Amino acid sequence: MNGFVLGGVSSGVGKTVATLAIIQALEDAGYAVQPAKAGPDFIDPSHHEAIAGRPSRTLDLWLCGEDGLRRNYARSEGDVDGSHPSARGTSSPDICVVEGVMGLYDGDGSSTAMVAEALDLPVVLVVDAKAGMESVAATALGFQRYAETIGRDIEVAGIVAQRAHGGRHEQGIRDALPEDLEYFGRIPPNDDLEIPDRHLGLEMGEEAALPREALREAADSLAAERLAAVASEAVAPETSVEDEPESVDATVAVADDAAFCFRYPATLERFRERADLVTFSPVAGDPVPDCDGVYLPGGYPELHAAALESAGTLAELGTLASEGLPVLGECGGLMAMSQSLTTAEGETCEMAGILPADVTMHDRYQALDHVELEATEGTLTANAGDRIRGHEFHYSSADVDADARFAFETVRGDGIDGGYDGLTEYNSLGTYVHVHPESGAFDRFLETLDGSR
Repeated sequence: MNGFVLGGVSSGVGKTVATLAIIQALEDAGYAVQPAKAGPDFIDPSHHEAIAGRPSRTLDLWLCGEDGLRRNYARSEGDVDGSHPSARGTSSPDICVVEGVMGLYDGDGSSTAMVAEALDLPVVLVVDAKAGMESVAATALGFQRYAETIGRDIEVAGIVAQRAHGGRHEQGIRDALPEDLEYFGRIPPNDDLEIPDRHLGLEMGEEAALPREALREAADSLAAERLAAVASEAVAPETSVEDEPESVDATVAVADDAAFCFRYPATLERFRERADLVTFSPVAGDPVPDCDGVYLPGGYPELHAAALESAGTLAELGTLASEGLPVLGECGGLMAMSQSLTTAEGETCEMAGILPADVTMHDRYQALDHVELEATEGTLTANAGDRIRGHEFHYSSADVDADARFAFETVRGDGIDGGYDGLTEYNSLGTYVHVHPESGAFDRFLETLDGSR
């Protein structure tokens, strides 16, 4: 599948809005677009999905490894389960648009430039043009030439001018660009193209999707056919997408609502490929489905703490876990598995009571990094001695009981207490770390469930 990477000159330059406008421009021109996101983010991909109607692929070298990244790129399904309300069929897309993370060269272990190099895709640079013309060209030229300086084998093919006016402003930018940097258009200033934010980043796509009218107006200022022409074929993975492990005899129940919304599409795909998957909503008070294990993804339990306390699902889950049902929780899932959750406003609510910890929200983030864990004992996601790579980003801290047991030492990252992660109790595990299926963690989880029968 042909594609290109949309890299920014910095964080906050407007990559997400530019990505959405480009998706809109390409679709208006008749192309089926597969969105993707460099880095471990969950929020930007939700905006991609709201516009493209296809789950956005996660492309992170630290989480996936080089071949896993290429394999995940090659998964060109239209709609993962056929149920997305805006899905436009399951035919293979024509073009993949990869939104970068931070600035083009920023990021330890998985920068946007590293992702572009691993896939051998060209880079379209998003430059903030609100206060410059020739300086925009100078910035772009510097980003293009810096790749050679650091030995990074990427092609910066051209620019999209973010927050650029038309007329003399646009013409000045175009005239200043050297011949080998193409001008792909602009994103006009527009208050309707601002996505609200909160802790952890922007609001989710289903909460704050940009107006189609504003996106189409921006799309009219983009050169869709030239963007399509610059896209090139990505490097193929060494191992086939079809080379997946065998099915297991197990049913996995996945929490799926506004409190538990941070999960990678590839995780749900892996569950469906290898087992039976059912979903339920703890916020709505759904009973825990008949299953062999439960997965609680991350999300925003702190925004729904009172509802989670009163709905009854977490209390039921706590009882089932004490009877031996395996429960795996990541970040927000760990918070929901704890004894209590105290919000930033000081309200304390009872959670599932599975793990010996009390969680408190803070005004500033408590951890943000790529993470590596080493299992000190066999657990739901790893055998003893295994190492797992993941990502942590949370505003909460966990006060654990003195007799708490941890399944992992943190080789890199903060974990739960600075040195350890993976609280374990009964047959359950809660961790602050988000992992990708390419880590092997979810395969281990499924195989544990199958062996427990």
